[in-house]
Amino acid sequence: MPDLQKLQQYMILVDQLVEVAEKEDIAECARLLAMNVAHYKRRYGELPLEDQLSMIVTDDINDQQAELVIDGMETLAGMMGTVIEGMDKKIEH
Repeated sequence: MPDLQKLQQYMILVDQLVEVAEKEDIAECARLLAMNVAHYKRRYGELPLEDQLSMIVTDDINDQQAELVIDGMETLAGMMGTVIEGMDKKIEH
């Protein structure tokens, strides 16, 4: 059974990170995540995005789909945190 509380925590964290992020941070995060998707596509084939998008707009998802959404939000939060932290280090120097 997926931990939906964990999903909620990641969603809150992502919202907080987006609030403090600069436009360039979000663009950099999108570029890095796009590279990850492209790498997956080359290695394993096309992602069935139609199926994935339907998971986001409905509450009727199975456990496997919920785990996928949780993993995706974890990846997004980590990438946003890394990009924001990296920008802070550039400013310090």
